[in-house]
Amino acid sequence: MSSAAAADTADPARGTRLSRPARRKQLLGAAQEVFVAYGYHATAMDEIAERAGVSKPVLYQHFPSKLELYLAVLDRHVDALVAAVSDALEATHDNKQRVAGVTSVFFAFVDTDGEAFRLVFESDLTSEPAVRDRVARMTAACAEPISVVIAEDTGLPAEQARMLGIALVGQAQVTARWWLTNGRPIPREDAARLVFSLSWRGIRGFPKSGV
Repeated sequence: MSSAAAADTADPARGTRLSRPARRKQLLGAAQEVFVAYGYHATAMDEIAERAGVSKPVLYQHFPSKLELYLAVLDRHVDALVAAVSDALEATHDNKQRVAGVTSVFFAFVDTDGEAFRLVFESDLTSEPAVRDRVARMTAACAEPISVVIAEDTGLPAEQARMLGIALVGQAQVTARWWLTNGRPIPREDAARLVFSLSWRGIRGFPKSGV
C-alpha cells in the first residue's frame, strides 16, 4: 500500500479506517456543515478537517483546494435536485401532476436536513464563474424538460416555452425559500399545493395545440 493510501485509510490518532469513496463522502458531509454554517469565505480547510476527524493532509489528498471541495459539495446537491425534478416529470404523463410534483421537489429540497439549498441558492461565492455556471446549468436543466412538455402541449415556440419553464422553476424555488426563511408558516404540503395551484391555473390558460 502506498503511503498516500495508508494516510487515507488509516489515521489512528484522528479517524477510523475507511475506503476512499467512504472517506470522500465523509469529507463532503463535513464540508457541507461548515460551508452552510459559515459561508465559503469564512471557512478554513483546517476546520473542515477537524469536523471530519481527519488530518489536513488527508483532506488535501482528496480535494487539493477549498474551491474544489466547495464545488464538489455544490455538484452533489445540484445533481440531486435536477434528478428529483426529472423523476417528478417522468413519474406521470398527467401534466397537472407533473407541475404538482416539480413544485413539491423544491419545497422538499429547501426543507432537507443540512440546509444544502443555501449552497445552491444563497452562496456567498456568486462572484466565482464556476459557481455561477453550475447554478445556471441547474436552472436550465430543471426548466428544459418542463419547457419541452409545454411546447409539445401548446405549440408555443421553443423560446416562449423555455421562458415559461424558467418561470415555473423560479416561482417554485423562490416561494419555497421564503416559506422556510419565514418559519414554515403553514405545513409544507399545504404550501406546495398553494404554489402549485397558482402555477397550474396560469399554465393551463395556454390552449392545447390542435384543440
